Amino acid sequence: MLVVSEIPTADDVLDIGVDVVPLKDVARRLGLSESRVHQMLRDGQLLAVRREGRLVVPADLLTNDGVVKGVAGTVTVLRDGGYADVEILRWLFADDETLPGTPVAALRADRGKEVKRRAQAMAF
Repeated sequence: MLVVSEIPTADDVLDIGVDVVPLKDVARRLGLSESRVHQMLRDGQLLAVRREGRLVVPADLLTNDGVVKGVAGTVTVLRDGGYADVEILRWLFADDETLPGTPVAALRADRGKEVKRRAQAMAF
């Protein structure tokens, strides 16, 4: 019997003002099946939280046509360094005056090298 692994979700540690997108809408937006989005969550290409009983992805992790460049690599580095998804989400959305802004905002602004450098320093 084939057992599909559980879809990883983190506790919703995001500020209530952080926009989120339900998984079915993520799939539609990316032009993928929902099962492919589930696989992306298992692979660390995206992160999800459960909000009001629904699995959702923070909207800032998405662009109009895909996942923000650098998200998957950053998640991988931090997971490999022992960080749980809830800790990764906290870090991605926490203000850092030295960036300035949040790590996710820096990724969205194509400053991924600096974000990845910081993630590597944290992880090791």
